[in-house]
Amino acid sequence: MVARILSGLIRKTRKSVLLLGPRQVGKSTLVSGLKPDLAINFADEAEFLLHSSQPEELKRLIHLESAKSVFIDEVQRLPRVLNTVQAMIDKDKSLKFYLTGSSVRKLKRGGANLLPGRVINFRLGSLVAAEMQYKFDTQRLLSLGSLPEVYLGDDRSESEELLKTYAANYLQEEIKAEALTRNLESFARFLHEAILANTQFMDMTKMAKRAKISRHAVPRYFEILEDTLIGSRLYPFEALKKSEDLIRHPKFYLFDGGVYNGMLRNFTPSVDRIGVLSEQLVFSQLRHSAWARGLEATLWSFRTRTGIEVDFILELEGARPVAIEVKTSGDVSSEDCEGLLHFHKVFPKNGGLFIFHMGAGERKLGPVWSLPWQKALRELGL
Repeated sequence: MVARILSGLIRKTRKSVLLLGPRQVGKSTLVSGLKPDLAINFADEAEFLLHSSQPEELKRLIHLESAKSVFIDEVQRLPRVLNTVQAMIDKDKSLKFYLTGSSVRKLKRGGANLLPGRVINFRLGSLVAAEMQYKFDTQRLLSLGSLPEVYLGDDRSESEELLKTYAANYLQEEIKAEALTRNLESFARFLHEAILANTQFMDMTKMAKRAKISRHAVPRYFEILEDTLIGSRLYPFEALKKSEDLIRHPKFYLFDGGVYNGMLRNFTPSVDRIGVLSEQLVFSQLRHSAWARGLEATLWSFRTRTGIEVDFILELEGARPVAIEVKTSGDVSSEDCEGLLHFHKVFPKNGGLFIFHMGAGERKLGPVWSLPWQKALRELGL
């Protein structure tokens, strides 16, 4: 077991909590560790059907158990239960609900208002460096990603099998079962193209043509990936969109490198793949580390039409934007700093210029600080 940073924040808050995150990141394990008085799991078909047919069942169970803390897992399967939760919170301020789910989209489509003012929203991602005392095995991480059960598992072949089946389970249990799209076959073809486009700038017209789907379906399908927290699009850095001739196509990233490898059925961080896997690793760690600390964070892309590029611009709440370049080796030269130095020139009020690398050693090259990626995260307070 690894202590999750977010569990401390959730334990301290007096309000009820809505915890969202992709499948298998450990939401249920985290909340179970908080020892709620009553636990209800809508992933269990019998429980789901019972509460679907008998809306008063939740109130009955809470009264029967004299529960003051209630855990409802996979709440997106029955969004209308949030109306009951809201009424109960308003009536009894001592009640605390822990609600977990993997689809914002299903909650919104179900008419749920996400209980503004009554519930605090948190997000949980895969394991992050701070939870591992900044001692991740980088090579294992590049191969298997950081889903808790996968990274911490003793059986390598079993971990790989879990990752290989992730996409199939996602399509079957999340997309089909929750009726998030009418055409599962089209979405499956789109998902394949999205995987191939991981870490890249995307041309949606070309993607639609390769997937044999309508151009208008592509943005809608990307919204499904984002609402189920499986992937994210990064857009051009807002503060420089007008002054710099930036590529307007968004970049795309899956939430976890192991899931990416599993979907491709390739777990080898070979020379031809190490760049993509390193960039994916840093993306996941930046985003999920911010989630773990309850911080608002925005990641932007930055690439001019002349080819000057910085992998990530990170904007944490209350802090100046930080520019980050990802390298596979600690052997960094002045040429590796060109994109960062250009960004520094056009945006001098930045919060720092960093190279996150997969090697050892650190080095200062003018205003650029080159660090092993885990130490760089620590320097940023992540």
